[in-house]
Amino acid sequence: MSTTNTQSSAMPAGTGPDDGNPAGRARARRRSKYRRRLANVAGLMAALVLTGGLYSVFAPAQAADDTTESAAEAAGRELYERSCITCHGENLQGVANRGPSLIGVGEAAVYFQVHTGRMPLVRQEAQAPDKPVVFSDEEIDQLMAYVQANGGGPTLPSGDLRDGDLAEGGELFRLNCASCHNFVGEGGALSSGKYAPSLDDATDLEIYTAMLTGPENMPVFGDNQLTPEEKRSIINYVQTVNEQLDPGGAGVGRMGPVAEGLVIWVVGVAALMFGIFWMGSKA
Repeated sequence: MSTTNTQSSAMPAGTGPDDGNPAGRARARRRSKYRRRLANVAGLMAALVLTGGLYSVFAPAQAADDTTESAAEAAGRELYERSCITCHGENLQGVANRGPSLIGVGEAAVYFQVHTGRMPLVRQEAQAPDKPVVFSDEEIDQLMAYVQANGGGPTLPSGDLRDGDLAEGGELFRLNCASCHNFVGEGGALSSGKYAPSLDDATDLEIYTAMLTGPENMPVFGDNQLTPEEKRSIINYVQTVNEQLDPGGAGVGRMGPVAEGLVIWVVGVAALMFGIFWMGSKA
């Protein structure tokens, strides 16, 4: 009895019953591994809780900043689903044989098509004609916000759109636009029942967005083809011609020398022949 107690008291401090046993050391290593795993899980949970707490503190302020934009997009979505989704698809992807995709067209295309009354389209035909506007200015802004947010693309320009050089605008118009729109923007016929519309009543922003987006058969004149300054020069030329009075009498539709020569021959020669026959009958 006394011998056992003596041996027990003589054991070195810090030693246990499993220290000299391989199975005991294995159990100790397993316990240590479990403790490390528990510590890792506890650390991960603490990090997630901290992240959630920080997000809950800062996220409401960010959401408050986006309230106005979200409201405009939501209103635009309602208008789109009511008037546009049949032809342009649920996700702006377009519908075959009905309407093109609106992905990438931007708010500029929405402004031109809706502000000129071309959209919503009444029926499928060779070309969408301009007609009275269906939506109000506020509704057009909402549609633009929705399409821009979900499809991206060109945005509306800012500033004075008529501050370009008049002479340069005339040269650029004759080079890029006159083949379809006539030299003074009166428009003209194209193939397959299509036509280039007259620019008489077009606003500055409508002309700019048309060049930027290329509606119907019109090519897209991006900033690589015509710089913003060149676009403004063209607008200055078109609007200056529209505001000018026709010197020398009627402009005969401003169709150029061919139309004027035709009028001279048909009207002038007919009047001359009438006078000759009248005088001959009197004699």
